[in-house]
Amino acid sequence: MTHQPIDPVKLTADLVKCASVTPVEGGALVLLDKLLSGAGFTCTRVDRGGVSNLFARWGQGANGRTFGFNGHTDVVPVGDADAWTVDPFGAEIKDGILYGRGSTDMKSGVAAFAAAAIDFVRNSPPDGSVVLAITGDEEGDALDGTTALLDWMDAQGERIDHCLVGEPTCPNEMGDMMKIGRRGSMTAFFTATGVQGHSAYPHRAKNPLPAMAQLMATLAAHTLDEGTEHFDPTTLAVTTIDTGNPANNVIPAQCKATVNIRFNDTWTSTALTNWLKREMDGVASLFDISFDMRTKVSGESFFTPPGELSTLIAKSVKAETGVEPVMSTSGGTSDARFVKSHCPVVEFGLVGKTMHQVDEHVEVAQIEQLKSIYSRILTDYFA
Repeated sequence: MTHQPIDPVKLTADLVKCASVTPVEGGALVLLDKLLSGAGFTCTRVDRGGVSNLFARWGQGANGRTFGFNGHTDVVPVGDADAWTVDPFGAEIKDGILYGRGSTDMKSGVAAFAAAAIDFVRNSPPDGSVVLAITGDEEGDALDGTTALLDWMDAQGERIDHCLVGEPTCPNEMGDMMKIGRRGSMTAFFTATGVQGHSAYPHRAKNPLPAMAQLMATLAAHTLDEGTEHFDPTTLAVTTIDTGNPANNVIPAQCKATVNIRFNDTWTSTALTNWLKREMDGVASLFDISFDMRTKVSGESFFTPPGELSTLIAKSVKAETGVEPVMSTSGGTSDARFVKSHCPVVEFGLVGKTMHQVDEHVEVAQIEQLKSIYSRILTDYFA
C-alpha cells in the first residue's frame, strides 16, 4: 500500500497554530498523538505537574535497536504582540517563509522528525523501533518535561539506544553545525546584609554596597579556565546588582546580586559553588558584612564523544546539504542534558537565527530539507 508522504511544512503550520506557550499544551500534542496513532505508533500521554508530554513508539524494540527523537512543542511568550507584523499563531507563509511563534524553536523540528518517522515506518518498516519523546516543558523550568518522560520510561522498562534532539543548531546555513555536548549552567544569588543608616553618618551604618561591588568585580575578573579540547572557556556574567533603594540619603541595609555561569567539563556545579563560597567568605571577612548565597543548577556540562551517532548524523547532513557540520558544544542548555544520562545523544536542527524573536520565522525549504536529513538518518541507522 502506497501512503501519501507527510508534508512537514503543513504539519509545522498546524503546530504553530496551537498556542502552546509553556506550560499550556494548546492542542499541539493532541494533534501529534492523533497523527502518530494513525500511523501505527503506540502513544502515551505522560503528564506531570501540570505539564503535558507525549511518548510514541513504533515497534517493540525486542528484535533490534531503538532510535529516538526528542523535541518540544511549547514556545516562549509572544512578548509585545503589537510589534509583530503577522499573527504570532497564524502560521502565515509569504515568499517561501513560514512565520509564527515556535516556527524555528522548534515546531519545525518536531514536524520534520515526526513526518520522517511516519514515512519511514510505513514505507520500510525497520527491524527495530522508532521512538518520539515530545515535551511541553522545555522553555520553562523543565522539571516535568523530558525528565518526566525519562522517569516514566525507566519505570516502564522503555529504552532508547541512540537519540537525536531536533533543536535548531545551525548558526548561518543549513547543515553547518551539530551539537555533541553543552556547557553546564548555574546561577548564584547573593545577598549582602549590613546596617541601614543616614548617608551623612556612614560610621553609624554598615554599607553592604562596597562589599557586593568588590565581590562582583572579583568574580567577573577571574579567569576560570582556558577551555578544553571540545569546550570553550567557562564564562561568568554578572546579571544584576540591586538595592531597591530610592533614597539618596539612606545607606541601605541590604544589596542583592546575581551571576550566571556557563561551564565546561573542567568544572562541576559543586566545585563552582565551593569556589563562589570561598570568594564570598573572603569579601565578607574583609568588609565585616554578612553574606548569603543560594544556587540554582540548570544542568551539568556533558559531552558525547564523536563516534557512531555523530558520524551517522554528519554523513546524512552532508549527503543532503553538501555541508560538513562542525561538531560543537556551544550555546545554551537543551533537553539533551537530561537525555545524556539515558543514552548517547546528539543535537541537529535547522538555522536558529530568529528563535524567540518578534516575527520568528523559518524558510519552508529548510523544513523540507530537515525532513530529508532525518529520513536519511533513519534509513542508514537501520540499514
